Amino acid sequence: MAVPNGWGAADVESPPPLREPLLQQDQPPPPLLQRLRSNTTSQVAVVGSNLCPVESLDYEIIENDFFKQDWRGRGKTEIFQYISMKWIFCLLIGLIVSLIGFFNNLAIENISGMKFVITSYMMLHRRFGVAFTVFAASNFSLALLASLITAFIAPEAAGSGIPEVKAYLNGIDAPAIFSFRTLLVKIVGSILAVSSSLHIGKAGPMVHTGACIAAILGQGGSKKFGLTWKWLRVFKNDRDRRDLVTCGSAAGMAAAFRAPVGGVLFAFEEMASWWRSALLWRSFFTTAVVAIVLRALIDVCLRGKCGLFGKGGLIMYDVTSENISYHLWDVPLVILLAVIGGILGSIYNLLLNKILQIYDVINKKGIAYKILLACIISLCTSCLLFGLPWVASCHQCPSDTAEPCPTIGRSGNYKKFQCPPGYYNDLASLFFNTNDDAIKNLFSKNTDTEFHISSMFIFFASCFFLSSFSYGIVVPSGLFVPVILTGAAYGRLFGMYVGSTSTLNHGLFAVLGSASLLGGSMRMTVSLCVIILELTDNLLLLPLIMLVLLISKTVGDVFDANIYDLIMSLKGFPYLESHAEPYMRQLTVGDVITGPLQTFQGIEKVGNIVHVLKTTGHNGFPVVDEPPICSSPVLFGLILRSHLVTLLKKKLFLRNPAPLGLDAFLQLTADDFAKKGLGHGDRIEDVELSEEEMEMYVDLHPFTNKSPYTVLETMSLAKALILFREVGLRHLLVIPIVSGVPVLGILTRHDFIPEHILKLHPKLYRSRSRRLRFQLPKFR
Repeated sequence: MAVPNGWGAADVESPPPLREPLLQQDQPPPPLLQRLRSNTTSQVAVVGSNLCPVESLDYEIIENDFFKQDWRGRGKTEIFQYISMKWIFCLLIGLIVSLIGFFNNLAIENISGMKFVITSYMMLHRRFGVAFTVFAASNFSLALLASLITAFIAPEAAGSGIPEVKAYLNGIDAPAIFSFRTLLVKIVGSILAVSSSLHIGKAGPMVHTGACIAAILGQGGSKKFGLTWKWLRVFKNDRDRRDLVTCGSAAGMAAAFRAPVGGVLFAFEEMASWWRSALLWRSFFTTAVVAIVLRALIDVCLRGKCGLFGKGGLIMYDVTSENISYHLWDVPLVILLAVIGGILGSIYNLLLNKILQIYDVINKKGIAYKILLACIISLCTSCLLFGLPWVASCHQCPSDTAEPCPTIGRSGNYKKFQCPPGYYNDLASLFFNTNDDAIKNLFSKNTDTEFHISSMFIFFASCFFLSSFSYGIVVPSGLFVPVILTGAAYGRLFGMYVGSTSTLNHGLFAVLGSASLLGGSMRMTVSLCVIILELTDNLLLLPLIMLVLLISKTVGDVFDANIYDLIMSLKGFPYLESHAEPYMRQLTVGDVITGPLQTFQGIEKVGNIVHVLKTTGHNGFPVVDEPPICSSPVLFGLILRSHLVTLLKKKLFLRNPAPLGLDAFLQLTADDFAKKGLGHGDRIEDVELSEEEMEMYVDLHPFTNKSPYTVLETMSLAKALILFREVGLRHLLVIPIVSGVPVLGILTRHDFIPEHILKLHPKLYRSRSRRLRFQLPKFR
């Protein structure tokens, strides 16, 4: 059997089977495809900040006699409940995610606001040492608390969470990524970490939060914490829960930026591996609920009832005037900005990838090192944010400004810092604000003379490196807002250099700079375009933003993959891309299957089943009917490990090898075979059987999937990959082209991973290494 989806070390080397394996590999493969017999590729991944085993999900619809009988017995009421609960759950996801998004913004704005008010008060009284102590100590305390709760309570909550959710929607089940404690730590830790002035964002954690809420609702609540309701336990398979998690991720993005359409497109373009029209309707409904609830809550903030700041992350960025105009001679400058942005995005991805590799080595040393690293980054960030404005000169306040200058004790464009009355520090106006307020300052109109070019260069360089070093520490952290902020600084800087030759204002250049860096780093087009338009509320920007995103993505694809794919690869997730590597067309599925293959007879002895389950980690087993049931061995279907454990627990045994009667179905319900929730479910070690029961038999026919997906051994591996991914399979049976043995092996997700294939066929390294380093982008 190919290395299966029980992703533990025990899966690599399986013990001898009870019977001789059906596949006898007597003839060596051709010289070009000479392969190694063993597979030692790792089957673990970094989830959050911990190394954990991962498994695959069962998205395939199981068709067996028992489930068919269960569906026939369902009445119209149960069918109506099943359909209506999907929409009710989408409504609940939208309501809960929008409330959490509003609470997150409110908490971050007020915690950060209190910190900046106290620091500004100290600066106003020329007590600079005390001001720095308060600023650094508050940042250190917030970052320390965020890292402590993350490291000790839920390490899975560290980082953005988008790679984990994207991997789940691709069919990878990582432990505890959607648990209730992960949800709590994600919310609290994100508030603390973002409030500590680290250059991280809250969009990624909000996407993970939305996915957590959807997953918890989909499994009927959290049984561990006593938050479970029977009426919620409707969806008992991975397929329905996958759709809910997709809606949750869309709601999270919509709540982070108040971008409902952008949230749907983000889930479609970046997150989901499977999409259909019904899912589009439900995710759109979910984000619409988010938009409506946020709009109602913003009205409360506009009346001044949200505390110190209370509106930073929930209002649209004021970009430019309504009568914006641009001309044909502006287009070459925009193209140049997009090309440079694509290159900068690739450099950013490369730098972040190298830093994460270093952090991975540090994190493996233990929890103390993880927390120490977070504290060091916090202290360095505080020193830079407080120290760098001192190198900037003071500027006289403009006479025609619409807001107070200098700004003291609140958010605004003109921070006094150490300057005398009537003057402001432009660099402090960016550093001594929340990231959302800094973005608003850079995007704002009629501010072409507000920032000096040297200050903008210092701010751009600081954001570029601080955001790279801040991501990856053991706190919930996102990448969207830091990349937007860094791109806005780049765009402003670009506009300052070419301002005399263009009719575009610096605020518009900042928007285009953010789009270029987002496109160069994250490689999304449609969703990013809509999100930026919803942020800026200006459709006149559409042509320029489309042009910038298309060019920056194309330039970035020449150098490396998008940032989330790089992070997933670094974490070790066996993610299946939508395209096949060229060398996969040189291989057939028969070239990658490995033995021994474990099979069961249609009526199998209990002792045989227990032995195989205890000595292997396989999650799917072919069921083969042999004489005397039939004249020659015939493949009957595939049975899952979880279903076998359920049969053993229910002790549906026979004293003689005979077919199971229909009355036996009365002893079982569909709930017995349903997936209990997030986690690994029942284990064979928990089943207790007597010696007499071990000698009995089990009829597997009624519980075997009689229509598993099968492919001929001559099918190309590339073609099999497309089938495997598009249908959402966990097991793909390989059958011979000539009669003989009924099944040759099973393909699982692991068999399509390039590292595994190249380990089996080392000579393919040469053909892979001959590929150009700078490739044309892959159009998917």
